Amino acid sequence: MTIFDAVLLSYDEPMADALYSRLQRTLGSSVKRLHGVHGMRRAYRLCAEVVDREQFLLADGDFAIAADFDVAAVEPLGEGVSMRVWQTVNPVNGLAYGYGGLKLIRRSALREMGQAVDVLAALPGRIEFAQQIAGVTRFNQSPFHAWKAGFRECAMLARGSEYGMADDGSRLRVEAWANSRNGEFAPYAAAGAREGVAFAREFARASGRFDHLNDPTWLRARFAAAHGDQAVAG
Repeated sequence: MTIFDAVLLSYDEPMADALYSRLQRTLGSSVKRLHGVHGMRRAYRLCAEVVDREQFLLADGDFAIAADFDVAAVEPLGEGVSMRVWQTVNPVNGLAYGYGGLKLIRRSALREMGQAVDVLAALPGRIEFAQQIAGVTRFNQSPFHAWKAGFRECAMLARGSEYGMADDGSRLRVEAWANSRNGEFAPYAAAGAREGVAFAREFARASGRFDHLNDPTWLRARFAAAHGDQAVAG
């Protein structure tokens, strides 16, 4: 039994129900769920209000936790650390890093969160990046979801990582995303990556436009304009 509360934060992911059940089975405890909240920053902040403990595990709605993840071995966050992020495996390009990863996070840090396009990068305090792989980020559940993942991540990487990643690391990850060819809907993830880089080149310093990365309605409209309504429905 874990000493931490846990929350799955979902929005419109087709596999969210199944991944929620998987998370509950693996953690061996009741996992809370927050679903369909519009506004990414608002959704994360609301997570702080549904838990009873200061430190809690937070999973995205497309996170497939590894069956052998040992929650009993998870150490609490140290003083001054606001969040720990475990690595996930990317199913379309094989990368393993913190994208879509399981998080251990402080409720108080979410309540004091600042402003950033990559919302959790604005937490106060330090962020730890664990080397352990905690699962797979199953964002490739439809053409739209695969495209959105590539578009958002590569736009932010091309603009400059808000976590302070070196340019060489960002460039290598963008290249891997743009050459995605494994798993379901990989071509859409690759297209999203290329289009996200182009978007960043045009609007990286236009904060009002760049904030569209967190607007689901805008993202769906942009995808439909480039790839067709049928792909959105898929």
